[in-house]
Amino acid sequence: MFLRCDLFDTRDAENPTSSKSDFQPATTPDRLIVNLISSFRDKNTDNYIACFSDTTFTDKKFSFSPSSGAISLFPDLAQGWSLEDERQYFQNAISKAGDILPVDLYLSNESFTQQGSDSIFYSASYELNLPNNDANLPDTYEGDLSFKMVQDRQSVWSIYFWQDIKSTSLPSWSELKGRLH
Repeated sequence: MFLRCDLFDTRDAENPTSSKSDFQPATTPDRLIVNLISSFRDKNTDNYIACFSDTTFTDKKFSFSPSSGAISLFPDLAQGWSLEDERQYFQNAISKAGDILPVDLYLSNESFTQQGSDSIFYSASYELNLPNNDANLPDTYEGDLSFKMVQDRQSVWSIYFWQDIKSTSLPSWSELKGRLH
């Protein structure tokens, strides 16, 4: 009696594990906003961070101005928010949603105002939906935001200043950052 060994049999191919992405270089301010929204849907930290100014290509250093109510709840927000802080909060937010739950950012009442040949002022109302299984973490954040955008030496647009404004009874984006920092 012979035992059969499947050592030389072919097996089914495994599915690739690469993450999906709609990211394209932000050659227009509109594309930058699309990339920001897509980074949440795709849960892609690198694409999210690529939306913010890189001092390698511009003299504009990223800064964040939290909503005033969030500063009283989370004093660390007022200590100077860096890109590394932004990365950490985003990674924590995405991990709260897990692999299955979708994360959605909706922007409305958008306005783009040219501020010279290489900068734009952008404002919008936002709703950020972050479904999660943490009873202490709300699912929805709302408010208004203002971005200052710059076109860098590579002709790519990025956000160098972000102001968050609490405008509803729901928690603001700043409160999410404070909770997940």
